[in-house]
Amino acid sequence: MNINATLFIQWIPFLFLAWFAARFIWPPITKALDERAQKIADGLAAADRAKQELSSANQRVEQQLAATREESTKRIADAERMAAGLVEEAKRRANDEAAKILAAAKADAEQQLVAAREALRDQVAVLAVKGAEQILRREVDSQVHAELLSRLKTEL
Repeated sequence: MNINATLFIQWIPFLFLAWFAARFIWPPITKALDERAQKIADGLAAADRAKQELSSANQRVEQQLAATREESTKRIADAERMAAGLVEEAKRRANDEAAKILAAAKADAEQQLVAAREALRDQVAVLAVKGAEQILRREVDSQVHAELLSRLKTEL
């Protein structure tokens, strides 16, 4: 047998097998490989989109947190100002009330002082009349008069 004829005869099944593989086997395999590559690419793209969405969501959360912090700081400052205003109002009212009480106390003390002076004048007048009465009832004697005047001083 000749090598060329054997080689030629072996080429026939090989070519048939190559044609069969190229026609029926390779297209499904390449299709499956292409689909798998597309799925991988889609998964990577989805992962990238998810990363971008996550980073944008994190940015939105940070912005919202910053806005919330700012708002809470404003509310706290407003509450502190309101509390300070209330404290100042309470102090002002307390000072006004204290001034009213002090004025009333001064007026009462003045009235009591006037009443005490009037009572003292009445008592002095009574004592002066009593002293004059006693002096007039007794005989005129300088020593007795001095004694009566000293008693009168002690009573005043």
